[in-house]
Amino acid sequence: MAEPGSGPGGARDEEPGKEGAAPAPKKRRLAGGERYVPPPRKLSTGVSFGAEHFAETSYYFEGGLRKVRPYYFDFRTYCKGRWVGRSLLHVFGTEFRAQPLDFYRAAARAGRLRLNEEPVRDLHIVLKNNDFLRNTVHRHEPPVTAQPLRILAEDEEVVVVDKPSSLPVHPCGRFRHNTVIFILGKEHGLTELHTLHRLDRMTSGVLMFAKTAAVSKRIDEQVRERQLEKEYVCRVVGEFPEHEVVCEEPILVVSYKVGVCRVDPKGKPCKTIFQRLSYNGKTSVVKCLPRTGRTHQIRVHLQYLGHPIVNDPIYNMEAWGPDRGKGGKIGKTDEELLKALVEEHRSKQSLEILGIAEEDLNSGGENKDCGDSGDCTKSAEADPINGNSCPAEDVKDPERDTKDPERDTKDPERDTKDPERDTKDPERDTKDPERGAKDPERDAKDPQRDEKDPERNVKDPERNDTAACPPNSDINQETLEKDKELGSCGNQDGQTGQKGWEEKDPLCVECRMSRRDPSPKELVMFLHALRYKGAGFEYCSDMPEWARDDWEE
Repeated sequence: MAEPGSGPGGARDEEPGKEGAAPAPKKRRLAGGERYVPPPRKLSTGVSFGAEHFAETSYYFEGGLRKVRPYYFDFRTYCKGRWVGRSLLHVFGTEFRAQPLDFYRAAARAGRLRLNEEPVRDLHIVLKNNDFLRNTVHRHEPPVTAQPLRILAEDEEVVVVDKPSSLPVHPCGRFRHNTVIFILGKEHGLTELHTLHRLDRMTSGVLMFAKTAAVSKRIDEQVRERQLEKEYVCRVVGEFPEHEVVCEEPILVVSYKVGVCRVDPKGKPCKTIFQRLSYNGKTSVVKCLPRTGRTHQIRVHLQYLGHPIVNDPIYNMEAWGPDRGKGGKIGKTDEELLKALVEEHRSKQSLEILGIAEEDLNSGGENKDCGDSGDCTKSAEADPINGNSCPAEDVKDPERDTKDPERDTKDPERDTKDPERDTKDPERDTKDPERGAKDPERDAKDPQRDEKDPERNVKDPERNDTAACPPNSDINQETLEKDKELGSCGNQDGQTGQKGWEEKDPLCVECRMSRRDPSPKELVMFLHALRYKGAGFEYCSDMPEWARDDWEE
């Protein structure tokens, strides 16, 4: 794992013997009893996932599912501006309430909480600017389909794969090794790939990666010039009209956490062209040509037209009302809708199909009501849906898919400036200390940063806080204190990914939980990216089995 690098305000490292090199900053003399905080150092840029990350754990296959053996993992971050002057105990108690304080006390005793690479002995320690926090957790990942990740084409410029449904493109939320990026690295030796576009976790089909920054830049230019075409196929409820249907209803994101959108006049403008391919008396196969790339655009437009995707786990649910959201008629507030969706999946024990778990709903994350004072009176559990913990993979704006020109023209080189921005080691806060350590008032100046840019946590999918811990549950103090040697997870040197699957971890609530595995059928949604075409290239996959004329329901 990378170490914290050179930081803001300090001299940059110069090449040996180079004239004009800035002298090393002098260490400030500390007052009596004052705690020294080492300055952050900037890391080398462009580091992607590599062998050390892939070796964290391994896969196994069971019941048609690809599973990841549990492993130890470090969540790392620099002290956020709003934490400065607050005790670590206060930060845990107000912003990371997925676990009771007794859990964090036990984690500290086990050596799993580290401050500036020193074990935390007292949670009452007051945080300072540039403090570097590390929290070691026993990580469990949700299963995905065991369908293979098939490589459609590969040359010196690109890799093109046929992504199975249920598999995220890159690490996000609870997914890390069960992602396209990690499987390509671990099983195919393909690393340092540049993401050209993305697909929602539940969407299957053609997915492209560039092998170099130059190729990525060239294809990005085609995107900005609207020279790329994407074609999808899906199976929808009912008899879709035979004639071409164009839907231009604006789409609004309701929840980035659960991953829900709807048609709304205040939403972003978008356009999808639909053409029916077949009808079997119950369902229709429809070709979809998105002309823009909004969040869940195809799925939301089909729902609005009264023909939701047959097995869509969000937009074909009873929570939307008797008409399933047709014509935008829902009859609920956004809050009521979200709660109804969650309850419907909870009753079916299928929350993980949404990419979330019970603890995700119960954690407060970075509660935007906390401000700088930390005087949080609003309980995290009081608003479990709109909390700001790691969002679901599906809600990453598929301007990722078709790269909405407005998004790229604002900064035409946003990918080439940092070619690995989507696939590099997820600890962005650590690699770019300016984001938090340079400006201790970063959060105080704009306490609504998360509201203004709700995709902050989505753009870098593993932008996690140090206290992202195992799931919420009643924790027996005796259990927490048991076997502290095992609890330390042999992680004093900062290494992660040790063999956490060999025996249960005494602090990990997940180890003591029993979850129902989804069936392979539940992990397939009938929406498939069939073709991706640009200047000088065209890649297609086979028609999925469920879209063929002879398919039987």
